[in-house]
Amino acid sequence: MSAGTTSPPVAIAHDYLTQRGGAERVVLTMLRAFPGAPLHTTLYDPEGTYPEFAGADLRTSPINRVRTLRRDHRLALPVLAAAASRMRIDADVVVASSSGWAHGFDTDGRTVVYCHNPARWLYQTDEYLGGAPWRSPIGPPLMAMRPFLRRWDRTRADRVDVYLANSLVVQQRIRATYGREAELLPPPHGMDASAPREPVPELADWDPGYALVVSRLLPYKNVDAVIEAVRGTGRRLVVVGRGPEEGRLRATLPDNVHLLGGLSDAQLRSVYAGAGVLVAASHEDFGLAPLEAAAFGVPAVALRGGGFLETVLEGETGVFFDQPDPDQVAAALAASDRHDWDPARLRARAEEFGEARFIARIRQIASEEGRRA
Repeated sequence: MSAGTTSPPVAIAHDYLTQRGGAERVVLTMLRAFPGAPLHTTLYDPEGTYPEFAGADLRTSPINRVRTLRRDHRLALPVLAAAASRMRIDADVVVASSSGWAHGFDTDGRTVVYCHNPARWLYQTDEYLGGAPWRSPIGPPLMAMRPFLRRWDRTRADRVDVYLANSLVVQQRIRATYGREAELLPPPHGMDASAPREPVPELADWDPGYALVVSRLLPYKNVDAVIEAVRGTGRRLVVVGRGPEEGRLRATLPDNVHLLGGLSDAQLRSVYAGAGVLVAASHEDFGLAPLEAAAFGVPAVALRGGGFLETVLEGETGVFFDQPDPDQVAAALAASDRHDWDPARLRARAEEFGEARFIARIRQIASEEGRRA
């Protein structure tokens, strides 16, 4: 910190804290990397995200006063660019966790952006919406705003000093979208298999060995394909997640599937420990869930693409299927059943993506001098 200034050395930024996912776990790791750093975000919903954030020095934007927007950040789309632009951060270094907004927060300090993906709704719109924009209620307004939002996004990205990518896929997208080079820094899986566990009442009468999906319930996550793969079979499936697809999925949920939301980390550890296989059918930039499962010695059945190619070792920690199609998912599950998995190898793979490595590197990058890496 420069002499004569009261700005904190490091501040942390994140798009919005309204859900529980891999990006939010990365922010929790950042808080452990920089103890006491203030955390800036547009929206904060304590009930929707991890309870650990309650102990942070949180700074929110004025739109956080609107309860409806806290409960569903997608409704804030028309005002998020303006809200992000007005987020002023007084710090020597801003470490931003961003998939679309936090890289646009205003600061005179050096900005290091850990990019989960360039804004998916701007650059992979059909994938984000689960089909053609006209089929989604937010599609037409999003398409109308997209030219403005893309200009805003590129202008804000040009101000960033250092880009970090969570996967090879995102590294390539940063280069294609912003014309910037980014260091590859995989996120930590953040799941401590040795920590205490709590039982889940809904699974009290279920024996271990079920298939498991841990995912936000969005169209591009393809949770419906996994449910269809086990419908009418004797295979039990647990789905852990929340999101706008929840109502549609629950409406036709078969008896051999439990859909759970709002679990504590201790309960989630219990669910992972009881699983026989993780199913990951989504289009992911970084394949985090297979690493979390591997920490418990659980193999993965995963979509052959995106970040899963970086985290799943075929034949060693999981098997792949080529399309998020129920028949292919079912065939891959059957192949996993026939495989003799080595729990020690699975746990060793998870350890390769431990938190200590991530913290050491993010601290080193934040302490470096210079701009526009």
